[in-house]
Order: sequence, then structure tokens, then C-alpha cells
Amino acid sequence: MSRRSVRAQTLGFLAWLAVVTVAAGLGAAASVDAADFYAQLIRPRWAPPAWAFGPVWTVLYTLMAVAVWLVWREPPSPQRTQALVLFGAQLVANALWSWLFFAWRLGAYAFADALLMFALIAATMAAYWHLRRLAAALMLPYLAWVGLASALTWSTWRGNPTLLG
Repeated sequence: MSRRSVRAQTLGFLAWLAVVTVAAGLGAAASVDAADFYAQLIRPRWAPPAWAFGPVWTVLYTLMAVAVWLVWREPPSPQRTQALVLFGAQLVANALWSWLFFAWRLGAYAFADALLMFALIAATMAAYWHLRRLAAALMLPYLAWVGLASALTWSTWRGNPTLLG
């Protein structure tokens, strides 16, 4: 673990929380009309209710911020750099999904992005595991949720060919 001061570690955490919040905000910007659009879609019976997405994502983004901060606190190394780059890549894929699905209504691309996101999260977790196992564990609920979201994206896209071309 890094020997940074408490102030530096606090600022580091706030910076990572800001990065994650910006990504969440970019995704949310594409989801302005998501509730109305989502209500129009034919969804599988096992789909979570629309109200669950906000609280779940809030928890997941918080866990992601804590996890990346824990890794950031580790001494600089090529492994840490790789883990942080993977984290950034999955965060970009995360923000892009909302644009693909809700704003641009491209079901196939949203599904492909969900699969990419799943793979990037798994790779991020593997990189974290070698640096800080707690950070990898904190990403597990996110991986599980994105697995569910991938299946939901597939099912919703296939059930709504006219709305999710």
C-alpha cells in the first residue's frame, strides 16, 4: 500500500469518485427518456423493475470507485498501470451502453458492448486480484449485474426488432 498522506489519499478517493460519477453522468445523459422508452419495450418476465436500476447502479458505481481507489493506492508498477487502464476501458464501455441502447436504439451494438463490458470487467478484476484482492471482490457485484444486463439486453433487443433495430 502507498505511503501517501491521509489528505492525498482522501483527494485521490474523491478524484476517482468524480471520474466514476462523470462516466455515470455521461450514461445518464443518454437515458433522459429511458423510463418512457423502457415502458414501451417487451421485456422478459425476469427483468428487474425499472425503479431498481437507479439504486443498483448507485451502489455499483460506489463499489467501483472504492475498488479503483484501492488499486491506485498500490505502489506504481506496470501491473497497476494495466489495471487502471482496464478500469478506464470498462468505464468507457459502461457509458457507451446507454447511448447505444437508449439514445441510438441500436440493440445489436448495445448487446455487443455489454459483452465487451463483461469481458473488460473480468479482465479488470483479474488485474486487481494480483494487486489488491479486496478491490477485485468489490467488482464482483458489478460483474454479476452486467451479466444479467447482457442477457436482458439480448432478450429485449430480440423481442423488440422494430424499436431496437
